[in-house]
Amino acid sequence: MKRFIQPGITVVYALFILISLFTGFEPGREIGSNFLTFALSMLKILPASFILIGLFEVWVKKEIIQRHLGEKSSLKAYFWILLLAGTTVGGMYVAFPVSASLYKKGARTSIVIAYLTAAAIFRIPMAIFEASFLGLKFTLIRFAVSLPLIIISSELLGKMIENSSMKTELFPEET
Repeated sequence: MKRFIQPGITVVYALFILISLFTGFEPGREIGSNFLTFALSMLKILPASFILIGLFEVWVKKEIIQRHLGEKSSLKAYFWILLLAGTTVGGMYVAFPVSASLYKKGARTSIVIAYLTAAAIFRIPMAIFEASFLGLKFTLIRFAVSLPLIIISSELLGKMIENSSMKTELFPEET
């Protein structure tokens, strides 16, 4: 039954858009237009991003990730992960595959969580845009407040996941 839900929802969505186009239902047409705009923007970013992620998988050795971001890594791991997150282009739909790759190569759970969080709020292009509209002072204050919160919350969440059955639910291939 579950395997029919996703295709069923997709078919119903496509039918809704098609019927909206033919009947002139404006909210449906706008939804279809927004979907098309989003899909085209993703198609511009994702192929290059996935090539880079594939190269990362092949070129970066597991031992390097384990040494710098693994279980025995120091606080310096957060510096590296913030640097990586700050340069991530393509939003969260690029950050999730990168985080999966980091985890498979041996990065600590808390480091992966910190990467995902930082990729959402510490991207350099976003910070430049923010500083140009809200001011450099606002951006620096937001960074100063966010950075300790990212580190503390990722450490806490990482420990909770490592010490619970949640890890086997999130990462079933490792059990």
